[in-house]
Amino acid sequence: MRASNTIKTTGYLVSTVSVILLGVVSWTAASQRPALMACLIFGMLASAIGMLLRWISYQVQQHEEERDAKSMADE
Repeated sequence: MRASNTIKTTGYLVSTVSVILLGVVSWTAASQRPALMACLIFGMLASAIGMLLRWISYQVQQHEEERDAKSMADE
């Protein structure tokens, strides 16, 4: 289970870095128009927050499964 956790966590980190890199590339063009800049910033934030929430839900699920497995073993 540890390997899958590491892979999933790494995937979310890579996705977050890719959002940042794409934002950096778009920054100059977007900075010339306030509406585009706002969309770029909020889009980057929404993407990163969405990945963070998915990662947190995965961690909660893992914790619940481990707790359930321990409960079953204790019975």
